[in-house]
Amino acid sequence: MRAEIFRRSSAVLATVALFLGASAAGAESSHGIAMYGDPALPPDFVSLPYANPDAPKGGRIVFGNTGGFDSLNPFVIKGTPPWQWRFLGYESLLSQSLDEPFTLYGLLAESVETPPDRSWVEFTLREEARFSDGSPVTVEDVIWSFETLGEVGHMRYRSLPPKIASIEQTGPRSLRISFNTDDRELPLIAGLRPILKKAQWEGRDFAGAPLDEIPAGTGAYTVASYEAGRRVLLRRNPDYWARDLPLRRGTMNFDEIQLEFFADSTVLFEAFKAGDISAVREDNAERWATLYDFPAVSRGEVVKSEILSGRPTGMTGFVLNTRRAPLDDWRVREALLLAFNFEFVNETVTGGSQPRITSYFDNSELGMRPGPATGKVRALLEPFADSLPPGALDGYELPVGDGTLRNRGNLKAASDLLEQAGLKVYQGRRLNRDGQPMALSILLRQGDPRSESVADIYLRALDRLGIALRIDRVDNAQFVARESEYDFDITTYRRDMSLSPGNEQRLYWGSQGVATPGTRNLMGMDSPAAEAMIDAMLAATTREDYTAAVRALDRVLTAGRYVIPFWYDTIDRIAHRRAFRYPEHTPIYGDRPGFLPEVWWYQPD
Repeated sequence: MRAEIFRRSSAVLATVALFLGASAAGAESSHGIAMYGDPALPPDFVSLPYANPDAPKGGRIVFGNTGGFDSLNPFVIKGTPPWQWRFLGYESLLSQSLDEPFTLYGLLAESVETPPDRSWVEFTLREEARFSDGSPVTVEDVIWSFETLGEVGHMRYRSLPPKIASIEQTGPRSLRISFNTDDRELPLIAGLRPILKKAQWEGRDFAGAPLDEIPAGTGAYTVASYEAGRRVLLRRNPDYWARDLPLRRGTMNFDEIQLEFFADSTVLFEAFKAGDISAVREDNAERWATLYDFPAVSRGEVVKSEILSGRPTGMTGFVLNTRRAPLDDWRVREALLLAFNFEFVNETVTGGSQPRITSYFDNSELGMRPGPATGKVRALLEPFADSLPPGALDGYELPVGDGTLRNRGNLKAASDLLEQAGLKVYQGRRLNRDGQPMALSILLRQGDPRSESVADIYLRALDRLGIALRIDRVDNAQFVARESEYDFDITTYRRDMSLSPGNEQRLYWGSQGVATPGTRNLMGMDSPAAEAMIDAMLAATTREDYTAAVRALDRVLTAGRYVIPFWYDTIDRIAHRRAFRYPEHTPIYGDRPGFLPEVWWYQPD
């Protein structure tokens, strides 16, 4: 398989080389690459605009995670690693600026070159690039990383290889990747693949290695010590190769980053109050207003920082698994949306202070617009009119309840839809089409009290429709395993969206995920229209066409009624010890890895 994808015969490579030579005339080498237009930062930029180049080095910051971990290899399906480790210990050829949605700058690569049609990309490695053990990063390491991650790595890495025609070394420190499909994002995706050390895994099974084996990386931090399932101590490498690189100036400032693991969020919060954790994020406005008044806050030892974010809302809620009947019927999913009394739930759980998510790209220019589809959006969707979910073309809005506990109007509408779908009521219980009582299960991770509160309210609403809802509370390991195998009717769901959506959308919504375990297509959607919108998005050469394609995709997703949406916030709330500081200018992706802890620093009074 590896040879078929990445190695071509000498005759084929010779032909490709002739083609590339002919097309190289329009290509230019650059310090960065943007999807549209040019990078905002010049070649001689001093530091990222949201980093403090004079930030002091030193100190330790401690974060809390819920659940546990049983692996320190974040690149394979096997095991559950600490999620932060992938961002702190490993690097790619290019790196994102969190102030620019669709721009990457050279990190391991000093330059990137691509022709106007983006049919290939060439990277030239920095001579000084090193792994944490001091060995140089070579073209051979890069090619091996592409091959291995594409073949046996995590599912997030497996969509790129089928789009690669060839990958070959073109000089002592350069390589060229040629693509076999029209997709302008591919050079950027290739630039973001993590690079690992080939020699560490020579002759060994990368995917089946022991869970405690740590792949060598090029990042600023290495694992100093760990206790499986409980804590990990990361230590900044004093010989970090990129410490003086403009892209890294003012970043990676802490000497140590410690990750502590707790059974649930309640225990984690108590640890923060006691001073055992340095910072926490809070996504509940009511909790922020009422629970963060403990003595350390009153004394000024803990600071409550609110950071404005410009990202889309993404989607948070309960996802419905359409692989299972009767959830494969849009009328049933609409009925479940009607039964979810958002106005009452929101008032009960958040004090009604946070607005509801209305679509996947809500709160951005990429989000679907109210009412019927028009212009380019309609033109993209009309060829699929017969297969689109109701409302995709004519307009769709989430049901609005009356705010009361019983929510009678919506429950009546839900009951009517269930009847239309063939789900009748007999002696107070809703029956499936086979005559058996309708029962659904909702999979929850232990230690998630907010989701449990929402599920408890929902259970009572569904009971009024004659539907039994069982709440399965399982530990982290069971939750991950069942989610990976799609072993649920309903479960919690969070999908972040950026201002630069691209090929990752196939992993989220692609039909391959219907039967393939471990993908992010938790709802099991199989929509030719959605895949066509993704194709149009990736082929777009103007921002206008790109925006139209994303808005059309947003319509297909939202009208599909795959998720029961919760609430969102445009403010990121971070409570932290006073000694931890961050720059005055914050990026549009202030919530992303790369902001905290990357550009924060320790500065006691």
